[in-house]
Amino acid sequence: MYFQELVIPEGVDVEISKYTVMVSGPKGSQQKTLELEKGTNVEKTENKLKISSENEERKVKAKIGTSIAHVQNMIDGVTKGFVYKLKVIYSHFPITVKVEKDKVMIQNFLGERTSRIAKIIGETQVKIEGQEVSVTGTELEEVSQTAANIEQATRIVGFDKKVFQDGIYITQKGG
Repeated sequence: MYFQELVIPEGVDVEISKYTVMVSGPKGSQQKTLELEKGTNVEKTENKLKISSENEERKVKAKIGTSIAHVQNMIDGVTKGFVYKLKVIYSHFPITVKVEKDKVMIQNFLGERTSRIAKIIGETQVKIEGQEVSVTGTELEEVSQTAANIEQATRIVGFDKKVFQDGIYITQKGG
């Protein structure tokens, strides 16, 4: 029998329904359906979450480890939250960055007339302070994908990357 356990900190409530895990804490709540093999058990005892299986195949062990990591990220999100910091860098044309509803508008990038648009995923908040952009939220996947969308929106194609280093780049990741 193979199993992994995760200690649930105080102030965090975890509820389990089959393979769906609901985590709530001081910063909000999240729900995720874990992709586990049939015959895998997910159970909560007092302050521990245990995922176990009679099957000891490599694939099953990997899915259990991944599921534990997902639940740990959910717990970190509802207790501390996640923050990605990006920096606006330009040497040719001054870049203007604005947040409009669920989009980040990047204007005057390399002197282009049309704005480049990066999508904000889910409940993520984007704040712009001068040349610093901070992306915050409780779900790691949403925060990291939003930061990646902003970085990819300013990707340079068809120019020498050593000369044209303009863009918005991720400088810091953390919780």
